[in-house]
Amino acid sequence: MRTVLQKLNAMFRKNTGLSPYVWIVFYILPFYFIFRTSSLYQVAIGIAMVILFFVCYLLSFFSKGWLVYFWTGVQIVISTAMGFLYGYIYFSLFLAFFIGNLRNRAAFFTLYAVHLISTLAAVNYGFAKQDPEFIKQLPFVLLSLIAVILLPVSSYNKNREDRLIGQLENANKRIAELVKLEERQRIARDLHDTLGQKLSLIGLKSDLALKLIRKNPKQAEAEMRNVLETARAALKEARQLVTRMRGAKLEDEIERARQLLTAAQIEFEVEGDPSLTNTSLINENVACMCLKEAVTNIVKHSGATRCTVSIDSTPIELVVRVRDNGLGFVPWTANLRGSGLRGMKERLEFVNGNLDIRSEENGEGTTVIITVPNMPKRPMEQGAGV
Repeated sequence: MRTVLQKLNAMFRKNTGLSPYVWIVFYILPFYFIFRTSSLYQVAIGIAMVILFFVCYLLSFFSKGWLVYFWTGVQIVISTAMGFLYGYIYFSLFLAFFIGNLRNRAAFFTLYAVHLISTLAAVNYGFAKQDPEFIKQLPFVLLSLIAVILLPVSSYNKNREDRLIGQLENANKRIAELVKLEERQRIARDLHDTLGQKLSLIGLKSDLALKLIRKNPKQAEAEMRNVLETARAALKEARQLVTRMRGAKLEDEIERARQLLTAAQIEFEVEGDPSLTNTSLINENVACMCLKEAVTNIVKHSGATRCTVSIDSTPIELVVRVRDNGLGFVPWTANLRGSGLRGMKERLEFVNGNLDIRSEENGEGTTVIITVPNMPKRPMEQGAGV
């Protein structure tokens, strides 16, 4: 029983956004109108209708397909009957919420129109009957009538907007996946077209050189020179292909940092040359992401008025220092997840880099030191002149 109630609670919240317990007052209130009557027969009918309405309301949540609309129709009949017999029209609020959460467009407009007409008929009958208790609750009747008119439309439009936003997010994710797939296919095609032919040529000429090495050494030497030239050409084309692939450049990230800090009214200074020659694309990309995170932390958390980025590139490593004159913090007590420091550390560890943070809670600022290794050129690569 407890599990069923929990499921019902979750289902009700999902469909209406409200707790089912807010409706308890509307299940207690009808008994006041029912017991005003002197006839025991009318009291019994009223109690039976309240119970039946409650049962149909539950069934409308658990049912699927046409049964949902059937139980909703039964509720409309009961709500209208309660208005005619006892002057109680507040069951219409239940229906206004529920109808607004219907997804089928035709069913929504049909039930909305039927519910609105039946509620107006019950209200007009109460005024025509000149029931003093009904007249006393006139402000609440008018508010309920306004809710019956506006609430279903508002809920329907909001739910439709939420579904469209969800569909748009799914479409964007799908587009992103398709873009990634297309990029992988493009890279595969470029690699095949760029390297496939030359590698095949290298294999054929190497086989020929092996066959000629004893019969005609000079011809074999010529073939091996041709192999060397082909290998250098393939290496050059492969590097050009990698260069054309999208990747963050440090000089571009420096410019973005300048724009961000300037917008935050923080002075910005660069020391060193952001144009890198010895750093691989992946290492430079990781350094750019860490620089972006460090600058974002300065803007959000440091309270600094000045930021300096110094760049020191050697054949062994690239060191990027980000200094500010902000409040500072104790690194080992910082929220690594919240400030993005853990992500920076993990990225740098992936490329055998290092993250060092020097700061104290003394107002002297913070220095973030980002280090990634550089790869020195090999003699063959230097001789290739690329």
